[in-house]
Amino acid sequence: MRISPEVEIALTLAANEAARRNHEFITLEHLLYALLFDETTANVVRHAGGDVAALKKELESYLDERLEALPESSLSTPSPALGVQRVIRRAAQHVQSSGKDEVKGANVIVALFAERESFAAAALEAGGVTRLDVVAYLSHGVSKLDEADDAREAADADRGEEEEGAGGGGPG
Repeated sequence: MRISPEVEIALTLAANEAARRNHEFITLEHLLYALLFDETTANVVRHAGGDVAALKKELESYLDERLEALPESSLSTPSPALGVQRVIRRAAQHVQSSGKDEVKGANVIVALFAERESFAAAALEAGGVTRLDVVAYLSHGVSKLDEADDAREAADADRGEEEEGAGGGGPG
């Protein structure tokens, strides 16, 4: 079982965000915030009915106002909170039981919903995203976006591919 590059990057980003804000722990809110910067994971949230920009803003506000910062003089490195450890473990178990071998951002989002007391899960649900919406999109392609959004998204994806092709010889 391996962690995908996007989840590894999100975990690093979450740790950096917690350290930048002088937080003692890397919380589920740091992790969700970081995952929303991964375009693939953000797309899953969009298709499940979420507004990624609004979620980011809500999480930023939570991280600024509701989590206590350590004094500037403390030089401690934030460690993952138990909730983060449980979510990663739960995502890995789910991926393994489904016969796959890589934990992706969407798997982490699904596992996050089991943390009922977390602000991260509450923010997703308040934003109209449920575990069922995420699973329905991942398993069956059921999207809550309307067709206009789908067409706009397809045009954006095509534009992105054209720019990549014009950029020349980068990794693909």
